[in-house]
Amino acid sequence: MRYALFATTALLLGAPGLVALAPSAAAQNVALDVRVDRLEKEMRAVQRKVFPAGAPLEAEINRPATSAPPPGTPSSSPIADLTARVGALESQLASMTGQVEENSFKIRQLEEAFNKYKAEQQSRAEVVAPPPVRPSAPAADPAATPPKPTPGTNGAASEARKAAVAAVERPSTGDAAADAYSYGYRLWDAKFYPEAQSQLKATVDKYGTASVASRAANLLGRAYLDDGKPALASVTFYENYQKRPKGDRAADSLAWLGEALIQLKKPADACKVYAELEQVYGASLSASQRGMMDKGRAKAKCS
Repeated sequence: MRYALFATTALLLGAPGLVALAPSAAAQNVALDVRVDRLEKEMRAVQRKVFPAGAPLEAEINRPATSAPPPGTPSSSPIADLTARVGALESQLASMTGQVEENSFKIRQLEEAFNKYKAEQQSRAEVVAPPPVRPSAPAADPAATPPKPTPGTNGAASEARKAAVAAVERPSTGDAAADAYSYGYRLWDAKFYPEAQSQLKATVDKYGTASVASRAANLLGRAYLDDGKPALASVTFYENYQKRPKGDRAADSLAWLGEALIQLKKPADACKVYAELEQVYGASLSASQRGMMDKGRAKAKCS
């Protein structure tokens, strides 16, 4: 009886040492599980940036080849499996992060190149731009103020041009913004390009937030282009696309921007513009817009 009591007491005294081993292994498992969960969350976040439209990839764990364990020895332990899983996740997370950083760098390069191009075109436009047209009365409506005709080589030619411009009918539908654009269109259609430029620029300045502004700005760029001013045209087309990307002439402005760049002998920049046109509006391009883009790509020899 005493021996049994002694044995029981000894067993109880030795138990804390045995029990202490279990929490240590359990704590290690919990720590690895927390680490794995954190890595998986980070990897999924990175994958959503790298593959926004695709299914995320699963980490592949390749165990190193080892010699066969002695009989009766487990091939692996839960801790060893979790450690291998953590290593694979860390490796894939590093790869995904590197890809995100590389993509961000390429995007920054493209933005810097386009901003540099815009600055160059604006600088060139300032050199070749004509002096601003000042209205005779500050409070006058641009739609009601006749644009200044271009002086002719003599008085008779100047008077003839004035009469021809005056013969262009001014619309009067009650919609001031639409009437201003329509009058600019009629001047452009009659090939009075300087007068059309003055009228359309006044329309864009006054009705820049109206829906008609996208059409007026695009036609202003075309009036510059038809008048042999591709530098002014390129700036006008780009600003219309940038300020009104959802306007009904935004895609047209990008297509005509490519044409203006070709005339400026910048085929490489034109190819970049056509690539953006395809990327942003490809699914909604009309047959005429796509035909113009394809023709421009062939002319610029885009790869």
